[in-house]
Parts: sequence; C-alpha cells; structure tokens
Amino acid sequence: MAAARYALVIGGGIAGPAVALALGKAGIRSTIYESYPVAADGVGAGMMLAPNGLEALKIIGVDPELQAVGRPVSHMAVADSRGKLLCRFSGLEGMQPGRVVWRSDLCKALGKAVENAGIPIVYGKRLIRAAETPECVHVQFADGSHASGDILIGADGIRSTVRELIDPHAPSPQYTGHLGFGGVAPRGTIDASSDTMTFVFGKRAFLGYWLDPNLGICWFSALPHDAPLTSEQVRKVPASQWLDRLRNLCRDDQPAQSLLRHADPEQLVVTGASEMMPPVPRWHSERMVLVGDAVHAPSSSSGQGASLAIESAIQLARCLRDLPRPSDAFECYEQLRRERVEGVAAKAAKSNSQKASGPLAKALMHILMPIALRTFFTPDKMFGAQHRYRINWEASALQTPR
Repeated sequence: MAAARYALVIGGGIAGPAVALALGKAGIRSTIYESYPVAADGVGAGMMLAPNGLEALKIIGVDPELQAVGRPVSHMAVADSRGKLLCRFSGLEGMQPGRVVWRSDLCKALGKAVENAGIPIVYGKRLIRAAETPECVHVQFADGSHASGDILIGADGIRSTVRELIDPHAPSPQYTGHLGFGGVAPRGTIDASSDTMTFVFGKRAFLGYWLDPNLGICWFSALPHDAPLTSEQVRKVPASQWLDRLRNLCRDDQPAQSLLRHADPEQLVVTGASEMMPPVPRWHSERMVLVGDAVHAPSSSSGQGASLAIESAIQLARCLRDLPRPSDAFECYEQLRRERVEGVAAKAAKSNSQKASGPLAKALMHILMPIALRTFFTPDKMFGAQHRYRINWEASALQTPR
C-alpha cells in the first residue's frame, strides 16, 4: 500500500485546519471540506488554550498570531459561594501561561495560516457517503459533488459523520446535564484581575470569570437542565428568561449575584448543551481516521478540548509522514493518543460530578479544598502531566514512546 500523498479533510473548525497545516509540514497535500457555507467568523465563546496547546501551535506556525489576540492567564483562583478566596496558584514553573482566546479569533488565525500555506478550503460541502478501495477513498457530498483522495480525515466535530461511516455502532456524545452560558459585565462591577481566572463553587451553581481590559468582566456558567438543547433551541427562549434562571440559581452566591445583575441580555453568549465523547472503540478504518472532537471531546471543564485536538492533528501527521501504509500510521497515531485523551476526559468527568454535587458535599469541599491544594493537590500534580506534554516533530513517530 503506497504512502498517503493527498488527504481529504472533513471539517474546517479547529482540528481540520490544524491537521491540514501539519500534513503540509509533513509533505502531504490536502483539501479541507466544510459543511457550512461560510467561515465561522464571530461564532463561539471564549476558550482557554493550555501551555501544551500553545506549544503544539508553534509547530504549525500559528502561535505568533495568537500572541496578538489571546490574553495570558498566569494565575487561577478558587472561591466559595461568599466570594471568599480558597486558593490561588500560578502556572507551572518554566512554562508559558495559558491564554484565553475567542474561538472565532483562533479560527481566523488557523484560517489565515491555511490560506498562506495554499491549502484549499471548500465551503458548503456536507459529507454524506464514503467508499474505500485498496488504492483510495471516494466521497460524495450533499450537493451531488464528489472527491477522491488517498485518505479521509474526519475532523467534523462531536457529531461526526465520518465516525459513523467508520463504525455505524460508534457511541454518541453524552450530555453532562448542563447548558453553557456566558456574558460580559461592566468593569468595576466586582474586583477582578486580567491575569487571573477565578472559579467560584456556589451553593447551587458554578461560575467562572476573568477581566478583559477591552470588554469588561467576562463570565461563564453552567445551568443544570434535564434535557440537552442545541444552541438554536436555546436561542428560541428569550435571553432575559435564561438570565433570570441563572440569577435565581445564584441568588445566594457572590460575586455571581453582582455579575449577573449587571449582565446585558443582548450580550448573553449561548454555548448550548455541555457534552463529551465516551471512549470511541474504532478510531480508523483502512483509509479513514478521526481527529479532534470527532473522536475525543472532553467536557469543557477540562480546559483541554482545543489543545488536545491540535496535539492529535500533529501526531497524526507525524505518523503519516513516517509510516508508509496509512493503516499502520493510523494505528501508531491511536497508540500515541488514546491513553492521554481518555485520561483527560475521565478527569474532567470527575470535575463535572463535583460541580453538580449537593449542598453537603459542597460545604465539605469548601473546608477540605484549601488544605488539599496546599498539600497533595499541588498545581504540578493537578496539571503537570497535561501541560508539560510536548511533541518532538523532528523525531520519528516510530521512536516515540507509546
């Protein structure tokens, strides 16, 4: 079986452009096919890019653009429902701080890099079928058009079509029981620092916030909801009603009460249902493979979704560069990534259960957390394995420990 020289990349979000850039660095051509008719400019909320994700972006040449649009967050803090600080800790020694970036800005930076690299992006192409042969893979889109390549890479998100084509019995996303919201309050509403992200465990809800000097105090929260709703379904309900529900949920919490009282319904950001992917049994077939949220989407509480997607994109490209048979490259890629991404997802799921715990559990957590964070839950133990992960692009994938 000949080595892959041309890839069809399905999905133009974060993982798709990242894998196309990494493939180009490995000498493999690609075309990106995006189902939406236009680029996702202005779409999406803020996200954290962890140090490991920023280091991965350096490999594909995107890091300089993020220095201009991202804001470094060098400290994290945890507070209780009264706003009392339980602990505050800095980033890991010798590492650059994580950066808060709007999803639309990250997509723009990746899109610009793809354009500069001469990689085609074709919009309005919703994949409906794929057929593999010993030599290539053929695909059909909803508009009736076709394409062929040596391999097909599914970077098409948590509701991946490619995942179902590889395995019709593949698991579906799991709802974590929360709807995500965010917004901006005026500067001065509460005391906040631009270099610190604060996480508040209230009596009934969780809320996080940081100061953006240009926008104000940015906040995000998770609203418990029995059934998952899409962003479109959430938007059918007036934003003022969602804000009223959040205010009622946080009625005994500070600073959530102050932030939500000054929140503007017109600026409410809806992220929809919080979901995660359970372990996916089949990551690939002979000529099709999954990357990013299509195969490993941890819940948003991990702070690692985008960073893991970028890492996987680069590791996949390394494996395709170094192993002639695509199926062997896919197997190597899975061995390099599965344990790491599933470990991050499991840790995030545990965090979700803590956020959803009852009043007694929260009271005990408020007592024990400061002690734990001063003793055995040190920043290095909590984040070291995730944040210190580095990819050696120059080394052969065959020589990388699995």
